[in-house]
Amino acid sequence: MTHLEVGRGGRRTWFPVLLGGLLTACDIGSPPRATTPPPALPVRTEPAAPSVPVPTPEPEPAFRRVMPPRPERTGAVQAQAEKLGAPGARVEDPCLVPAGNGCARTALTPFFTSLDALASGTASGPVVIEAFGNSLIAGDRIVDVLRDDLSAAYGSAGRGVLLVDRMAPYGGRGRTSASSSGWQPRTLGELRAPPLPFGITGVYHVATRAKARSRFKLEGESRGTLWWLDVPEAGALTVMSEGQVLARTEPVGDGTSRATHFELPEGARTLDVVAERQGAVVQGVVLQHARPGIVLDTLGVPSSDAALYARVDDAALASQLAERAPRLLLFFLGGNESKRIEWKRLDMEKLRADLRALLRRMREAAPESACMLVGPMDAVRGPGAKAQALTQRPSLEAVNAAEREVALAEGCAFFDFYAAMGGKGALARFHAAGFMHDDLVHPRGAGLDVLGHLVTDALLRAYVETPPPARGVAALTPAKVDADEPTAEVTP
Repeated sequence: MTHLEVGRGGRRTWFPVLLGGLLTACDIGSPPRATTPPPALPVRTEPAAPSVPVPTPEPEPAFRRVMPPRPERTGAVQAQAEKLGAPGARVEDPCLVPAGNGCARTALTPFFTSLDALASGTASGPVVIEAFGNSLIAGDRIVDVLRDDLSAAYGSAGRGVLLVDRMAPYGGRGRTSASSSGWQPRTLGELRAPPLPFGITGVYHVATRAKARSRFKLEGESRGTLWWLDVPEAGALTVMSEGQVLARTEPVGDGTSRATHFELPEGARTLDVVAERQGAVVQGVVLQHARPGIVLDTLGVPSSDAALYARVDDAALASQLAERAPRLLLFFLGGNESKRIEWKRLDMEKLRADLRALLRRMREAAPESACMLVGPMDAVRGPGAKAQALTQRPSLEAVNAAEREVALAEGCAFFDFYAAMGGKGALARFHAAGFMHDDLVHPRGAGLDVLGHLVTDALLRAYVETPPPARGVAALTPAKVDADEPTAEVTP
């Protein structure tokens, strides 16, 4: 197979073209009558011509990468984005393994290949996305659009990682138990480091009394895992479903992060996690199906930045990411960094070092995963008199540029959230439309849906537009694909 370059509207698009084939002649009709052979004549022997190998035609592509069906709300959200002057942006997906004039692997290849498997029906299990970040995603907004769109297109494999209680006394319970009592939350975003180590959730809950309890409503999940911290003298934790004990931890008090796995009874409606004594510590609960589909774990923590993720314990990071086996590590960072630079609590050199250390740590713990960093959204000084004038935060563009630089250098894709929103002045437009909270930092309502759509749309377009590997090599530079242009072909 080779590629045909076709010019369209000033752009170049690469198409795979089959070369060569087999041409075979045959006689049609009845066999000839036997005749007396003529006398043999002397034959002059010539040297045999060297054989020329005939190329074997390559198999037809199993399917084409196409934009999957989108939910009905997508059109309305896109219209709102256009009204806000948010043009979107393309994902920058660097080549990690060049091969001739092509690329054997880009930063997003592992994730895109997993989507291929889901689309073709050859996936054997869930495709997991781990979304780390700050308060922008901690409430499971923005990334919920990505989860919903991907699940609608490729199927859902469950809720994934959940918490036994909320991170604060307020907020929804979309990513927690349905009800709970007797738990105190601690997060890595606290000003002073809490006394116990964190797992990848960046949160742990301590039982404030014996029989502290959390109840989850099940959605047909077949398996689960309890992540807990083996704190001295804290006692055991029991996992139950409608009176049936499914698992009980066996603490030894050595302070390490542990995982207790359990199977869920068919038709079970609820799951309870109960602390037998005060002081028991839970880092998270995983509820999941065994079937193929999308799982997106929201691991955002308010006030967090790249430096604070260093509070995640090395052993817990390695074991929990190995268990989750993600195909995409997704990071939403930069908002808190730009504030701390403005407040003189951080400088650009440390920002680069912190981000570099985080990406290297995560990729080392999940070497088979793709990686993408989403830069900060537009931001202003505030709140206060200057904020009402919507003065842009002075360090924002420098932070955005630094994050792009580090991400690409570390082998991660980069999405420019700031540019996708419309650049300088975008937050003012969101504010005028009523899509910002009074703190002028956190979007709300339909504004969150627009931001989620910008990320989701860019990632799906990158998937469709990136030429998939042909005999292990994809084109080095993705070609832009319009609605009337051919889509990339997938060859298993």
